[in-house]
Amino acid sequence: MRDTRASLLSEAEILVRGRGYSGFSYADLAEAVGIRKASIHHHFRTKEDLAGALIEAYEARYDAALADILGQTADGVARIEAYARLYLGGVEQGLGCLCAALAVELETLPDGLRRRIGTFFDKHIAWLAGVLTEGRADGSIRAEIDPQAHARMVVATLEGALLLERFLAGPEGFGQALKALSAGLRPNN
Repeated sequence: MRDTRASLLSEAEILVRGRGYSGFSYADLAEAVGIRKASIHHHFRTKEDLAGALIEAYEARYDAALADILGQTADGVARIEAYARLYLGGVEQGLGCLCAALAVELETLPDGLRRRIGTFFDKHIAWLAGVLTEGRADGSIRAEIDPQAHARMVVATLEGALLLERFLAGPEGFGQALKALSAGLRPNN
């Protein structure tokens, strides 16, 4: 039962990141996993329940990755670059960010999912603002930046680069966007 749930989450994440929330059905998911459509309802009563579980699992993976970045890297720009490499995986796989894919359909999503997506992005902006604040204090980030505003810019840049470079230049184009982002954060020494 646990293996089926994990398979459902894995395949559903690929479907949402590739097609969006409204771009797949339980029939698509059943076919991808190789089970009957009715069996999905045993694990996820509604599509909203499934999407909520996807966000929860995605957020847990990011939480672990963010903790690793803080533990392994002290330099502010290096932390931002490590964060960006999390997005690079999506470019390489041809998949968007799960929460961004969901956010595109914001008006049609249930309120509970909207709140969870907002919480996901708020958490990332707060984490990035903390990284930028620490980087300003230790001199690894330009002193004149506004951590809160630049945290939003980092997320917007990476989400945009993920979307654009999946279509245009792939990992190479994403790398160019990251290089420009990093250069704008470094002190002018």
